[in-house]
Parts: sequence; C-alpha cells; structure tokens
Amino acid sequence: METFPMCSKCGKGVLLPLSDYGRDGAPITYKAWVCSSPTCGYNLRIDNGEISLGRTVGPSAK
Repeated sequence: METFPMCSKCGKGVLLPLSDYGRDGAPITYKAWVCSSPTCGYNLRIDNGEISLGRTVGPSAK
C-alpha cells in the first residue's frame, strides 16, 4: 500500500498525485499534486519545468 504525504496547508488531507500526457503523447507521471480535502484546495503543478502553487485544478477543455 502506498502512502502519500500529508497536506502542509490543512494538515487533514493527503496530497494525491495526478498524471497527464505531454504534447507528444508521452506520459508525465505526477504532474500535479492535490489535497484530498475538498475544503482545502491546496495543489501544486509542474508545467514546462516550472512549479505552480495554488492554481485551480480542473478538467481540461478539449
């Protein structure tokens, strides 16, 4: 069983990893981490090598 880190913002939820696919279809493992607590909203993302904190995470528009 995997364990995930506790959220440092709320201390109640755990950070859950999200994966994605790059422009060429290559998998990007753990592109984003989001807090499991719906009321917290803490997240961090990696985009083009830059780390973003607190951006809204939602479904992509395709």
